[in-house]
Amino acid sequence: MKAVDVMTREIVSVAPDASVLEAVRLMLQRRISGLPVIDAAGSLRGIVTEGDFLRRVETGTERKRSRFIEFLLGPGRLAEEYAHTSGRKVSEVMTPDVHTVTEDAPLERVVHLMERHRVKRIPVVRGDKVVGIVTRKNLMRALASFALSAQPVAAGDAEIRARLFAELKKHAWAPVGLIDIAVKDGVVKLSGALTDERERQAIRIAAENIPGVKKVEDHLIWIDPNTGVVVEAPKE
Repeated sequence: MKAVDVMTREIVSVAPDASVLEAVRLMLQRRISGLPVIDAAGSLRGIVTEGDFLRRVETGTERKRSRFIEFLLGPGRLAEEYAHTSGRKVSEVMTPDVHTVTEDAPLERVVHLMERHRVKRIPVVRGDKVVGIVTRKNLMRALASFALSAQPVAAGDAEIRARLFAELKKHAWAPVGLIDIAVKDGVVKLSGALTDERERQAIRIAAENIPGVKKVEDHLIWIDPNTGVVVEAPKE
């Protein structure tokens, strides 16, 4: 899927010269946690979020540091923090460096940016114009929509076994050569050894995700390389 497939097209934005109070009221009214900042020409100038209002002089939450720490930070950093906690206009408190994607960007790229930069929304641009925005909520809706629309056809025992092996072979963590898989009447029986106890759950999930699987019986063992203790599958 691509950004265009999940993005919100109705863009709620705020102008750079709008007051902080206007931005806060708009966010509360629309029940959103962030706003793209767009100028009169329609160009993206920045983004303002709830995080920008956590430390404000009005609420007495601005950072208070010792003189020694202030000396280490230097006047430039302190002046920047003062402007951010005391600024009255959106342009004075917004984040000017915004991470964006184009409409044809794959969702993997969107999620990568969200995780790497710890942000909850990514504006979608066409040239220098914002045409949409992808939020974490958009991704959750896409997941829900996919789950509702997907109607997998149940596979037979032989196909289930083949699919599970094929899935495990895709992943470096899977000890494919150490395990055996038997399937009868939709019941998957796992036996063999693990190289890491954490592989157990991942293998079970891989099996449970195959259409037609009714149950997974886990008989896998793991031997602790440090103590030699044998860890068997938990009893169901």
